[in-house]
Amino acid sequence: MDYVIPKYVLDDLCSRFIINIPEEERQDLIRIFFQIELAHWFYLDFYCAEDVELRTVSLRDFSVQIFHHIPFLTEYVGEVEKRFEEWRAYKMSVPTYGAIILDPEMKYCLLAQGFWTKSSWGFPKGKVNAEETPLCCAIREVLEETGLDVASLINKSDFIENQLNDQLTRLYIIPGVTLDTHFQPQTRKEIKGLQWFPINALPVHKRDQTSKTLLGMNPNNFFMVIPFVKNLRKWLSRKQGEENGSGDGKNASSSFRTKIWENSERKQDSQRQKKHSQQQQNFIKQNQNEMQDLLQLQEERQKMKNLGDLSEKKTNSKSGHRQHTSSSPRQTSKPQLQIMGRDGNITGNTRRNLADQFDKPNRPAAGSASSDRPARPHSSNREKKSRKKDIFKEEFHSKTWLNFKFDVDAIMACIP
Repeated sequence: MDYVIPKYVLDDLCSRFIINIPEEERQDLIRIFFQIELAHWFYLDFYCAEDVELRTVSLRDFSVQIFHHIPFLTEYVGEVEKRFEEWRAYKMSVPTYGAIILDPEMKYCLLAQGFWTKSSWGFPKGKVNAEETPLCCAIREVLEETGLDVASLINKSDFIENQLNDQLTRLYIIPGVTLDTHFQPQTRKEIKGLQWFPINALPVHKRDQTSKTLLGMNPNNFFMVIPFVKNLRKWLSRKQGEENGSGDGKNASSSFRTKIWENSERKQDSQRQKKHSQQQQNFIKQNQNEMQDLLQLQEERQKMKNLGDLSEKKTNSKSGHRQHTSSSPRQTSKPQLQIMGRDGNITGNTRRNLADQFDKPNRPAAGSASSDRPARPHSSNREKKSRKKDIFKEEFHSKTWLNFKFDVDAIMACIP
C-alpha cells in the first residue's frame, strides 16, 4: 500500500456508501464491493479533484483500506484479495447496456474514451443495476457519460448484442444526432473525451489496418469497438436499403436479431433453390443423354437398314444381269471357217468353230422334233460346266475328230 487515505475521508465515504446499507446486504461481500466501487469513484471525482494533497489510488488498494476501516469487515481482511477477484469475475458477468449514436447520414458514430485508459475508445455503456431494465440502463449510462438524453430517440427493437468473456453487451442503435451536438459527461473522472469517428475507418479485427491508414491509430485503440463494427455495417446496409425501397424506412423489421434470423432463412432458401436447380439440371442432362443415345441407336438402325436394302438391291441387280445375259442372244459372232474339198476347191459349206462345238453341243436343227421341246430351266454355272465336260468327252471321238481329219486331208491336198 503506497498511500494511506486520511481517516476523515474514509469516515465520510463509509457513511455515505457502506455503513447505511440494509443489514441483509452486509452479509453479501459482492454487494459490498459494488458499494466500495461507488465510494472509490466519489473519492476520485470530488476529494482528489478538490484537494491537491490527496493522491489517487487503485480500486484494489482502496478496497483494502475500507476493509481495515469498517469493524464488521475486519474479519475478512485476510482474504480481501481473494474476495476482490471473485467480485471482478462476477462483475464481468453482469450485463452491460449502452448505445451506438449515429449522425443523421449514418456515416459517423460517437465513441467515448475512459478517464483511466491511455488511448482506447469504446461506445458509451455501463453495467445494469439491480432490478433495472436494459432500456433504462442504456438511457442512464448514455446520459451519465455523454450528457445526452436519448429517451425520445431510442428504439428498443434496434440493437446489437455480443457475448464477450461470458458478459452480455447490448448496444441500442440511435441515429439522427447531429455532429454539432454539445456533449457534457455527468460523472467526473470517468470520461476523458468524446469524439465522432467515420464508421468506414473502424477496424473489423485486430489485424485490420484501416484505422492506421485513415486515422493514424492502431487497431488496439478500438479493441472494445471491433466486436460490433461488422454487425453495425450490416445493419446500416439493410437500413439504407429499406429506406431506398420504402421511402421512409418505417416498415423495418422489429430487431437486429430478427433480421439476422431472416438473413439465415434467406440463405437457407437460396441454398434450397440452388440445390433444386442443380437437381433439375442433372435431370435435364440425364434426359438429354438418354435422348442422344436413343437418336444414335435409331441412326445406327437406319444405317443398317440402308445397308441391307443396298445389299439386296445389288444382289437383285447381279441376278437380273445374269438372267439377261443367259437369255439374250450372243452379240459377238465367232469367225466362220470354210472347208476346202479334196480337189482343192473351197466349198460353200461352213462349219462351226471348235469352241462353238464345245459351247453348244448337239444343238438340234431347225424344224427337228427336238426343237419343239420346252425350254430347259435355268441352271447354275456348276451344272453347265459339268454338262460341257460330259459333252466334250462324248463328241471328241465323233464329229470333232472327223472334222479335224477332214481338215488335215484338205491341207495335204494343196501341197504340190
